[in-house]
Amino acid sequence: MPRNASLALAAGIMLVAGYAVFAAKGWQWKAALFPLAIGIPLFCLAAVEVLWTLAEKKVAEESAQRGIALPWAWMIAFLALIVLLGFPIAVAVFVLVYLKLQAKESWLFSIVFTAAIWGAFYGLFDLLLHLPFPAGWLLEWLGLA
Repeated sequence: MPRNASLALAAGIMLVAGYAVFAAKGWQWKAALFPLAIGIPLFCLAAVEVLWTLAEKKVAEESAQRGIALPWAWMIAFLALIVLLGFPIAVAVFVLVYLKLQAKESWLFSIVFTAAIWGAFYGLFDLLLHLPFPAGWLLEWLGLA
C-alpha cells in the first residue's frame, strides 16, 4: 500500500476506534465491553501504524504490491476451515498449519503456541462468555457434532 494511503487508513481507523471508545464510556458495563475491548487495542495499533508509517523511509512500490495473493489465500483457507470444522477447531488447526508452513516454526513452538492460543480462545469464548459455536459441516456430516 502506498505510504499516504497507509497513513490515511491508519488515521481513519484511529478516528473510528476513538469514537467507539468515547461513545461507549457512558454505557452500562455489559453494553460497553465489546466496543472498549475492540476499540482500545485497535486505536493503539492504528497509532503505532501511523508512527511507523511516518518514521519509515519510502519503500519501492513493487515491494508493497508483491505478495498480495498469499494473505488472501490464508484468509480464504481459514474461512473454509471454519465452515468445515467449526470455529473452535478451525482456530487450532489454522494456527498450527500457519506456524508450520508460513512461519516455518519448529514443531515444539508451533504446538505450544497453538495450545496457548486455543486455550485463550476457549477460556474467553466458551468458559467466560458462554458463546455457543455451531459445528462445522464436516463434523455434522460425520455425526461428530
